Amino acid sequence: MKMSIKFSLFAGLVGLLGFAPLVFEDYGLGLMIGIVSYAILAQAWSLFSGPTRYISLATVAFYGVGAYVVAVLNEDLAYPLILLVAVGIGLVMSLAVGIATLRLAGVYFVIFSFGLAELVRQLITWYEVNITGTLGRYIFLPFEAQHIYWMLLVLAAITFGIAWWIKNSRTGMALRVIGEDEVVASHVGINITRTKLLLFAISASIMTLVGAIQAPRWVYIEPSIVFNPTVSFLTVIMALLGGPHRLLGPIFGVIPLFLLFEWLSANFPNHYSILLGAVFILIVFLLPKGVLEFIDRFRLGGAAK
Repeated sequence: MKMSIKFSLFAGLVGLLGFAPLVFEDYGLGLMIGIVSYAILAQAWSLFSGPTRYISLATVAFYGVGAYVVAVLNEDLAYPLILLVAVGIGLVMSLAVGIATLRLAGVYFVIFSFGLAELVRQLITWYEVNITGTLGRYIFLPFEAQHIYWMLLVLAAITFGIAWWIKNSRTGMALRVIGEDEVVASHVGINITRTKLLLFAISASIMTLVGAIQAPRWVYIEPSIVFNPTVSFLTVIMALLGGPHRLLGPIFGVIPLFLLFEWLSANFPNHYSILLGAVFILIVFLLPKGVLEFIDRFRLGGAAK
């Protein structure tokens, strides 16, 4: 299919999704906001973790920081400036973390990324309790659900465009070589640290922006809400289900798992995390390369018969 046709179809789909607030009631629009949010997070996670195979559980660290930046500045700055500040803080934070940790690999990086989210949560909690004398903050911004949805939809389109550009660029090729074998990547002249740091920073900045855009929806936030580790685990599971190596993979993983999460949390509020863990184990064992890879293998197997 020609690139111009693909672009037209993509633009048409985004335009069609833009009418969702005119079709859905409050609950349906809430589901759409959740799906688009996780689609962005999963796509951003796959930008870095897909080709490099670094499993990061730090998603909620950046997401929560974005939300807290809005909570702190919402009475002092215009909203567009707050978003710029949030992206700037996410970028600086990701560069600092990346320089310190991207030499780690395997389980060590997983443990560090999980610890980072908890560290940020504890630091903000300590600051709020001991310095400001309060734990939560209120957000007074004149945004309704449809405004947040449209902002997230624009960010989703931009994130998808970035993912497509990286996949078809020299940087994307370098990342895939790094993911296969860092020794080989080093021997062919790829600057491993710079390449990984660049993608980690882009990925983290997008995650920060998602938290900043979603923050007005809560009205009141505190660390236990915006630094909930479930956000990180769901993002990883969704990306793995769809296939983190495919451009559309994260999107295919988000829709069924987000709806399943909503159903489980509504019908099994005390046990949904256990059931979600079981789903994660099943996905790792049955679909290690994602559902799109499984469909392709099934089609090729059927064609070979």
